[in-house]
Amino acid sequence: MQLYNMEFTEAEIREAVAANRLLSMEIEFSRACNFRCAYCYLEDRTASAGEMTREEIKDVLLQARDLGARKIIILGGEPSIYPHLIEMVRYLGQLGLDIEMFTNGSGVTPELAEVLAEERVRVVVKMNSRNEDIQDRLAGKNGAFMIIETAFGNLRQAGYPLNGLFLAASTVICRQNIGELPALWQWLREQRIEPYFEVLTPQANALENVWLDVGPAELRELFQQLAAIDRERFGRIWEPQPPLAGNRCMRHQVSCVVNAKGQVTPCVGVTIQLGSIREQRLADILRHQVVCDLKNYRQMIKGPCASCEKSEECYGCRGAAYQMTGDYLASDPTCWRNSEAGEGGAGMPEKSCPLPAASSPVCGKGS
Repeated sequence: MQLYNMEFTEAEIREAVAANRLLSMEIEFSRACNFRCAYCYLEDRTASAGEMTREEIKDVLLQARDLGARKIIILGGEPSIYPHLIEMVRYLGQLGLDIEMFTNGSGVTPELAEVLAEERVRVVVKMNSRNEDIQDRLAGKNGAFMIIETAFGNLRQAGYPLNGLFLAASTVICRQNIGELPALWQWLREQRIEPYFEVLTPQANALENVWLDVGPAELRELFQQLAAIDRERFGRIWEPQPPLAGNRCMRHQVSCVVNAKGQVTPCVGVTIQLGSIREQRLADILRHQVVCDLKNYRQMIKGPCASCEKSEECYGCRGAAYQMTGDYLASDPTCWRNSEAGEGGAGMPEKSCPLPAASSPVCGKGS
């Protein structure tokens, strides 16, 4: 069975954990963005003078490759408007790394689409609704719907999603779109576009926009509907479990995030700064105790998640746990299993978990 966007096997993940190596890395080239999405994990979406230079970006990409990474996931801000994107995509191609890019479509011109196709970049377009008003509202930008439609058109013209060119749609599950998501899921499958549907992580903008919230019971019903569509119409069998529909997130076993200022965090939801690539080598930063705890999740996770029948293959959303409880090892409050066990969905307590110092990497290789 393959995990984490269906590219790494369980055996590969185990080997990477044992050797303290990466299989992928997520990176922000810049935080500049022209959308103002209601659910965005970033509070500040403007570029700043403190962002990494192209040389620093290339250096940390090389470090990631040397640590075993086979895939780089480009986040934002909005990468398609980053002025040096083509240079970085070509550089990643030269390093022999697989590339995946999340984009709102703004800068996906016919010319950029051709480059992405040439480098066989896996493109994930952020699309939350096929209703123009809902899409524009969630994106915080008038005209967002048409921008996304244009991007899809340009990508199709460049050959996506045929001939091995991977195309996906990233969709955040929220109150405004939940009713249309089964139909959207089926439409994407029919278009050969992979659906990336995920539970909203309550952080940054999502904390202010409580009108987005969907409860655990509704999430369970939706996941069951999506699993039934896949089983009955497309012959795909998967077990419904958060935070990703039809997939399992095991990123803490094999990945990390480098933000636009060079700070390393476990993921975009677990926003604990482990260290800076401007001060330490990536290999040293990834020996941090928080990373060790997350890799050893079977022994470390608390509450219902620890005793759940799925605990051998799932640790819920660590980002949701951290953002909602302050403890990255707490049970996932957004999971319906925990809600049914009497834990989770109980509001937003203040963070109280004592954290290891960000400057203290204490986990040795192979631990």
